[in-house]
Amino acid sequence: MTSRSVLPGILFMVGATIMFSVGGAVSKWQLTTYPVGEILFVRAVVSLLTVAVIILPRSGLAVFRTNRLRDHATRSVTQAAAQTCIMVALGLMPLASVIAVNFSAPLFATLISALVFKEAAGRARWAALVAGFVGVLIVTNPGAETFQIGFLFAIGNALLYGVVTAGVRSMTKTESAGTLTMWQMVMLTAIFAAALPFGFVTPTPWDSVLMIFNGVSNAVGQYWWTRSLHLAPAGAVGPFYYLSLVWAMVIGFVVWGDIPTVHLLVGSAVVVASGMALLWHESSRKR
Repeated sequence: MTSRSVLPGILFMVGATIMFSVGGAVSKWQLTTYPVGEILFVRAVVSLLTVAVIILPRSGLAVFRTNRLRDHATRSVTQAAAQTCIMVALGLMPLASVIAVNFSAPLFATLISALVFKEAAGRARWAALVAGFVGVLIVTNPGAETFQIGFLFAIGNALLYGVVTAGVRSMTKTESAGTLTMWQMVMLTAIFAAALPFGFVTPTPWDSVLMIFNGVSNAVGQYWWTRSLHLAPAGAVGPFYYLSLVWAMVIGFVVWGDIPTVHLLVGSAVVVASGMALLWHESSRKR
């Protein structure tokens, strides 16, 4: 791995964080008018079409060949539940707070990998996990007068996303990135289509454009994130993922006038520090 590939990897990661943050802001904006299922369905359809344009010309329909269809279905159902949770959380709490809690997903993935897949977890891992969860508690500020129901959905998303991440780690042994991505988008589209009869509002032309943009930004963000990890070591590009919180705070302040609280800043710092420590530990073990 050369420095020439590390710099593009960092740029792809920064671009991905911008796409994810802007997409989250668009979703939060439209939740005041449109049902959760409709927003998720349109995003999934547009994302499916976008990744299909990228993947299918190179791999063809052979990308759908798999002997692990049940695993793909389990992953997609879990991811659909995670995306529903984060969408509900976005409608109930500030954008930056949702992003901050979501940073605990790698911690949950590590915990699940240790408990379910029996991966070795030393003292450094457990210390990072405990610190990270303390940071989440600081962000959520679970007092009787301050706790919000949205935090439960945000933590639910982080937990479910951690389950998905741990599951994907085991699937990469037999499934290509293209197969994982295409089956994910196809199944998510089908799952969210089932929610349309329970609520649908015909979007205005401008909102239709925003929904399409949301799907494209989600697909591009996923592609850039994947490209980043292919070009450079996780230890080099991983820390830049936390720029998502910076963009979320800026967008939240400009659009909704959200002012970061002390609990959010301190808790986010603890979660980010624990995540970076865990990332550094894993990178050191691989080296």
